[in-house]
Amino acid sequence: MKPAPFTHHAPGTLDEAVSVLAEVGHDGKILAGGQSLIPVLNMRLAQPAHLVDINRVVGLDTVTVTDSHVRVGATVRHAALQGHDDAYAVLPILRQALSNVAHPAIRNRGTTVGSIAHADAAGEMPSVAVLTDAVIEVVGPSGRREVAAGDFFEGPLQTVLKEDELVEAVRFGRFAPGTRTAFLESARRHGDYALAGVGVAVELDGHGLDAVVRGARAAYVSVTDVPVVIDLTEAVAGQPVSSAWPGVEELVQAGIAPEADIHATREYRRMLAAELTRRALTGAVS
Repeated sequence: MKPAPFTHHAPGTLDEAVSVLAEVGHDGKILAGGQSLIPVLNMRLAQPAHLVDINRVVGLDTVTVTDSHVRVGATVRHAALQGHDDAYAVLPILRQALSNVAHPAIRNRGTTVGSIAHADAAGEMPSVAVLTDAVIEVVGPSGRREVAAGDFFEGPLQTVLKEDELVEAVRFGRFAPGTRTAFLESARRHGDYALAGVGVAVELDGHGLDAVVRGARAAYVSVTDVPVVIDLTEAVAGQPVSSAWPGVEELVQAGIAPEADIHATREYRRMLAAELTRRALTGAVS
């Protein structure tokens, strides 16, 4: 199928984009990478009368690394962020997660900010946003506002964005020095949506084989309606890096609510998420 007819807008500045979006209101959709939007339009699951294409907007295609965060503009492609060495050096979880996003062709076109704004709980980057305590930079006719990632997602494909607002950038927060991270997921085929996935951030005291865990947090893919973070500290604090992570399974299974579908039962997804968490913890500290 092909999309229903629409009017294409190509603003050159952010102010122009906001103005157009304010004018068209609920009849408009933002187009950046389009890797989620275009299939929806082709299947006519959505039929907006206007597409506001922000790819020509100056300044939205930059990645900025500071002492506190990695700021990613709205048109930065997954592949560009994945290959950004400065971002990887301070926040490896970005590359670790992006390596699991679909296929190279999708990563070459799709945008990290667009993935977060799309708010699909089966996507990797919304989970990274909540794990890093990211800040969503929102702009609209009323001006700019900032939303904590934990408050941004309201439900499957639902956010606090108003119909005349867009996401200008996302600031991923940097972890405390010495934090180790890992990201794992399991899918029927490489590039498919994950049956379950997890990103972990582990804080250590000490170095090498003598190190012990001070705390850990985990965020999940495909097993919750909205991205959530589970604090694993009570199960892992004081454990050596060689731990088998007793107590983690109970915390994980109590904190997620997977749904059954044609690919996996609810119980299998719950078990898989717990096992991936144990593996990710081991991978992070090793």
